[in-house]
Amino acid sequence: MISPSFYHVAIYSLVSVILISGLLLAAWWLGAKRTSAAKQMPYESGVAPSGSARLAWPVPFYLVAIFFIVFDVEAAFIFTWAVVWDLLGVPGLVQITVFITILFAGLVWLWLKGGLDWGPSRERGAKRG
Repeated sequence: MISPSFYHVAIYSLVSVILISGLLLAAWWLGAKRTSAAKQMPYESGVAPSGSARLAWPVPFYLVAIFFIVFDVEAAFIFTWAVVWDLLGVPGLVQITVFITILFAGLVWLWLKGGLDWGPSRERGAKRG
């Protein structure tokens, strides 16, 4: 027998799909169908675009973004572990220790490969010259 709460979820899902489909269909049907050169032009906060939109972001930007994601996820795991550390016992301590060790090894590897050298330095300038 199927649980009554399943029916509630099924009805909610069905109503959501019907509502979203109806709104998308109404937007397509009521929307303007004419295009022009002005409509095809990119819009950037009311400023007319100039130059190419294909600008290369420097690599350190991506490194900072990846570091943020990695250490943000790490912090989320460690905080959740800290909340229930008394319930997890020694196996939980071992697991979080392995987790932190793997992340620390990755950070050391990145440091040794030069991934943390973002700006100009005297040593790198001497190697090039």
